[in-house]
Formats: sequence, C-alpha cells, structure tokens
Amino acid sequence: MPELTRLHGGHSPAVLAFERANRAYFAASISDRGDAYFADFTGRYDALLAEQAAGVCAFYVLVAEDGAVLGRFNLVDIEEGTAQLGYRVAQHVAGRGVATATVRELCRLAVERHGLRTLRAAAAHANTASRRVLVKAGFVLVGPADPADLGGREGAWYRRDLVLPR
Repeated sequence: MPELTRLHGGHSPAVLAFERANRAYFAASISDRGDAYFADFTGRYDALLAEQAAGVCAFYVLVAEDGAVLGRFNLVDIEEGTAQLGYRVAQHVAGRGVATATVRELCRLAVERHGLRTLRAAAAHANTASRRVLVKAGFVLVGPADPADLGGREGAWYRRDLVLPR
C-alpha cells in the first residue's frame, strides 16, 4: 500500500528517478522543468528541504512499498491559513484514482498538521485529468489563471475551503 509521507533527504534518489522517468509524460501537460533542474537537482532539492524547515512549504511524496516515488504533492506559499496545492503522479499510476485519493488525504493533513483553512490550485484548460482530480477532491472553479501561473498555458484557479476537526 503506498504511503504519503513528508519529504526528507533520504527521498532524493527516488524523487530524481521519478522526475527523470516521467519527464516526457509531465511535459505533455505541464511546463517541463528543463535541463537545468536535473543538472542542479541536489541544490534544488536541498533548497526545498530548507523551505520546508522554514515552514513556508510542505512537501510530500507518495511512496510505494519498494521505495519508488509514485507522486509528489506540495503545499507551497503557506501563509495566513492558505496554501497553493501542486501535484504530479507517475504515468504508470495515472487514471487509477491515485491522485484524487492522495489530494483528499493531503487536504486532511493540511488542516491537521499545518492548520490550513484554504487551498488553491491552478490547472491548465488542456490538462483535463488534473482539473478532474481537483473537482473530485472537492475544489471549485473560482476564475481564470494568468498564463504566467501555468507556464504560459491558459487555465483556471480552483479553491477548496477546508473543514477544521471538531
């Protein structure tokens, strides 16, 4: 059973393998990270861990039983009870409900671990799968996204208000 866990230094090799293996798949629907991302992966990874330690972001990975990363799920720009959600799943698990279930789980963690009340996510119009995941996970369309927010692609912002546990 895959486990959603907080990103840590030991995940680095599996995250790099995940990004390399799925690069072409991701580039079909979201902006490519570019060669520089892979050339300086260690520096960028360390910077993410520093952001997480500072409480600005919270990064999670969905890890298979064999240690392989199946997806990345991020809460970025955490401020005043709000954060932006970003996620990507491996091509071989796409279309099986993995992203939807994990986004729902991350919404629960966003409240319980991070005290968040609202999540926002942008999705390109052409990325039908991502838009479907957001809607199934309880997000509602709130308006157009600036193409700069989506790597030059046209799209929209979605929002989910989170319920605090009683």
